[in-house]
Amino acid sequence: MIAIDTNLLVRILTNDDPIQARRAVKILQSDDVFIPKTVILETQWVLHHAYAINKADIISGFQKLLGLSNIFPENSETVTQAISWYSQGLDFADALHLASSRRSDKFATFDAAFARKAQKVSSLHIIKA
Repeated sequence: MIAIDTNLLVRILTNDDPIQARRAVKILQSDDVFIPKTVILETQWVLHHAYAINKADIISGFQKLLGLSNIFPENSETVTQAISWYSQGLDFADALHLASSRRSDKFATFDAAFARKAQKVSSLHIIKA
């Protein structure tokens, strides 16, 4: 199994550098691939902020990538839940934080907008600090 970094995912999902994209795809096809959830988080940020890729295309790219049989994201269930909540209007980072906290009873935040959205999608008790 090989773990990959954000820059490989960005090359694959954007094909902005075709030579590197081909090399990244070759790595993806050569082995089972582990993707840390921090890499997925950073990839979403880069795609959205640096490449101005819209949410629907980011979600579609993640779903296709994570649907490959040799791709193993860290905490797959958590990442899948975060993508789902992202599609329902949460910021991706907030969705991943919330999904990663499901073993807790409560989640505290100063972000009132996030708290309102989180209360709609999560069974955690959301505390507006």
